[in-house]
Amino acid sequence: MSFKFDIGFSKSAAVSGGVVILAKVVDGAVAGAADVDPAGILENAMRIGKFTGKSLAVLDVVAPHGSAADRILVLGLGKVPSIIAHDWLKAGGAAAAKVRNADAVTVFIDAPGIEVTAKAAVDFALGMEMNAYSFDTYKTKKDEDEEKAPKKPVKVTIVTSVAGEAKKLAGVMEAVAGGVFLARDLVNLPPNALGPVEFADKAKELEKLGVEVEILTEKDMKKLGMGALLGVAQGSVRPPRLAIMKWNGGKSKEQPVAFIGKGVVFDSGGISIKPGAGMEEMKGDMGGAAAVTGLMHVLAARKAKVNVIGIIGLVENMPDGNAQRPGDIVTSMSGQTIEIINTDAEGRLVLCDALWYCNDRFKPKFMINLATLTGAVMVALGSHHAGLFSNDDQLSAQLTEAGLATQERLWRLPLGKEYDKMIDSKFADMKNTGGRYGGSITAAQFLKRFVKDTPWAHLDIAGTAMGSPTDEINRSWASGFGVRLLDELVRAHYEA
Repeated sequence: MSFKFDIGFSKSAAVSGGVVILAKVVDGAVAGAADVDPAGILENAMRIGKFTGKSLAVLDVVAPHGSAADRILVLGLGKVPSIIAHDWLKAGGAAAAKVRNADAVTVFIDAPGIEVTAKAAVDFALGMEMNAYSFDTYKTKKDEDEEKAPKKPVKVTIVTSVAGEAKKLAGVMEAVAGGVFLARDLVNLPPNALGPVEFADKAKELEKLGVEVEILTEKDMKKLGMGALLGVAQGSVRPPRLAIMKWNGGKSKEQPVAFIGKGVVFDSGGISIKPGAGMEEMKGDMGGAAAVTGLMHVLAARKAKVNVIGIIGLVENMPDGNAQRPGDIVTSMSGQTIEIINTDAEGRLVLCDALWYCNDRFKPKFMINLATLTGAVMVALGSHHAGLFSNDDQLSAQLTEAGLATQERLWRLPLGKEYDKMIDSKFADMKNTGGRYGGSITAAQFLKRFVKDTPWAHLDIAGTAMGSPTDEINRSWASGFGVRLLDELVRAHYEA
C-alpha cells in the first residue's frame, strides 16, 4: 500500500491546520461548520456551487482567513431516510480519495438531522481504510500521486458524540479490513509468486491469530481418493495442496459452519486451452480460496464466538504432457465417477472433493463454497451480483440478506432435475460440463451431487472477485468479494 490512515475517534477536537471534512445531509446544516468557518463562507460557497448534500458529492474549499483549518471539504451523505449502512462505507471512501496527501485530517460526521451510530462511525472509518488499499508490491517506480503521498500514516480524527462506543468497535473494523486486504493481495499476486504451496503457506500464517491449520499434500490426497482434484493438478509441475483452517471460537462440542474455496492459482484451461487474450487474468481463478482465507482472518482477528472450518483446494491447471484429457474418467473421493468433457471445467472437480471431504470429516451445520467458476454467470448477472445456488431456502435467504447489508449482492438462480440430467454421462456417473446453455446452473448441479443433505450454498463469484468496476471502497483489480458478506452472515446468525 502506498499510504495508510491512522484513524481515531474523539468527542471533540481542536483543529489546528490540515484538512477538515464536514458532513452534510440533503436539506440539513453542515456538521461542525462553526468550528472552522468563522466567516460563514461555506453557505455562500454551497449556494454558488449548487451543493445540496447529495450522496458522495464533495465541495472542496480553501479555508478562509481566520479558520483553524487549511482546507475544508463538505461531504454529502444524501437524504436521511434513505441512508443505509453501506452509504457510510462509501462516504468514508469518497473522503479518503480527497485527502491522500494530507498531513492530518479531522472529520465531523454528526450532521444535523441524522443520528450517527457507533457502527456508522466505524463503517465510515472502514471505508477510508478500504479506499487506501493499492497493490504496488512489484512497482519500482511510483506514479506522481504516490510520490507525493506521505511516508507515514495520515492521522485522521473522526469527531462524533459516539466516539466511546466507536472505539470499542475499532478492533472489528481492523479485523475486517485485514481480511479484505489479505484476499485482495492473494488475488493480485502474480502466478509465479503464488503457487499451491505458497498459497498454503499463506494460510499457515493464520496460526499467528489462533487458527489451527492443517495442510494435506498430494500423497495425503491420493490416500483419501481425491481423484477429481488430483486430475486437475496432474498437468502442472507444481504439486497441489488442500489447506484446512479451523477457528474454535464457540463451545467445544458446537457443530461448526464451513466455507470451501476454489483455489486454482492459474488456469490455462489445460488441454482445452483458453484463448490467449486475457489469459493473464486467470491468476485470479483462486478468488474463492482467497475469500475463505480472508474470512478466516477476520473471524480469528475479532475473536468470533463460533466454530468455523475453512477448506481451500489449491491446484494449477496446465496443458502438460501429463495433463488429463477430454474423455478421461476420474473417480472422486465420493466414489462417483466423472467423465472429463472439457479440462477447462476444472474448478468443480477441485470443489467436489473438497466438499465431500469437509462434509465427511466435520459434519458441519452448513457448507458454503465460493468459486470463480463460470463465465456463464457473468453473462447472466454481469459484475454487480454473484450467482447464488442453494439446496436450502433459509440459508439462501440469510445469504441474500447479508449481501444486501454489505452490498456484496447475490442473486439466486435455479436448480432442478431438468438441469441435473444435462450432466449425465454415457460412460460415467456424470460429466464435468453440461454444454453451452445454462452453464452456471449445470456447474452448480454438479456440485450438488457432492453435498448429500447438508444445507449448502454455492456462490459463483466469477464476475465480482476480480476485474469488477472500481468504486469508493475499492480501487484495486481484486475486490476481496465475499469476505464482508460471509462475516456479516456469521455475525448476524451463527455467533453465540
